[in-house]
Amino acid sequence: MICDICGKGEAQVKYMTRSYGKGSNLLVIEDVPVIVCSACGESYLTAETLHEIERIKLHRRNLAKPRSIAVAQFA
Repeated sequence: MICDICGKGEAQVKYMTRSYGKGSNLLVIEDVPVIVCSACGESYLTAETLHEIERIKLHRRNLAKPRSIAVAQFA
């Protein structure tokens, strides 16, 4: 895949977990497709992915399933 930042063909899609908000407003979205370039080190989201994230955030009550998670603070 061609990197939109450096133009080299070293970019690939990796699926990551991203978190948005904090405290009681925390939303964790799993399997977000992130484009990562091994040539320039940049990572970015496509416009389509950003639109889907916004849709998920907007409809979080219908789409998200509550889970308990461990949270640690960096000392």
